Amino acid sequence: MGGAPELQSSRLNPGMASEEERCSWCGDAVEPDDGFRAAETPGSRRATFCRLEHVIPWFIQGPHWEAGDPDEPPDVADSLDACAQCGAELGDVRLLLVRHRGEHRIPDAFCSADHLAAWARSGGRWRQA
Repeated sequence: MGGAPELQSSRLNPGMASEEERCSWCGDAVEPDDGFRAAETPGSRRATFCRLEHVIPWFIQGPHWEAGDPDEPPDVADSLDACAQCGAELGDVRLLLVRHRGEHRIPDAFCSADHLAAWARSGGRWRQA
């Protein structure tokens, strides 16, 4: 019988519903187990995308970051030591893009926002060799 929906606790607000994430380009809702999350570290800046293609216009218009640290497991990028676009060794400042696919988290790292956009423009992991 129609009661209030059950609230899911968020990590920061126990007993409160998690804030819905929205695509940084189109504004559509992005489910927790879908889409892409970008983060600049250090810097505590992040962006969310419902589709990889939305990275491109977001970058062209001037990347608009949200404040905050990525909400990813701390070890998700431990194995990444080179830029996914150019292969250069990553320095202290890097961009992390994590594909959320169900329970899986698929990370890629970049040495700059330019390289993130170029990688997305070429098809990301699905690009033709």
